[in-house]
Amino acid sequence: MKITVSTVVMAPVEVVWRAYTTAQDIKVWNTASPDWHTTAASVDLRPGGKFSSRMEAKDGSFGFDFAGEYTKVVPHQLIEYAFGDRLGVVEFAEGAGGVTVTVTFDGEPTHSEEQQRTGWQAILDSFSRHVAGKLASE
Repeated sequence: MKITVSTVVMAPVEVVWRAYTTAQDIKVWNTASPDWHTTAASVDLRPGGKFSSRMEAKDGSFGFDFAGEYTKVVPHQLIEYAFGDRLGVVEFAEGAGGVTVTVTFDGEPTHSEEQQRTGWQAILDSFSRHVAGKLASE
């Protein structure tokens, strides 16, 4: 099952790309709800390079690692990666209304398609807010 989520970010593609692929930025935006946070992130952005992020409930009750390996990287356009036996693709499409960021990933059997779509969309929406906030503070 392939699941797709997307958002439009009102920023230059270079800014969007950097925020999506920089560990310090990922630690800020990589959350689906205010009661969670990302406590650690690492990025080796190249084919064969590894990535990881540690997501935890702020109350300390639960946490998990999201990790994998990049399989294809086209700067400012595309990131493909494997995580476990699943695949993900992130596309960056520049347009008149901003940069459309589209994430397509293999779903997993534990949670419903709607739960997965909602969670991943919430993270992508958090990303969009993060970039807007960065631009506003510059």
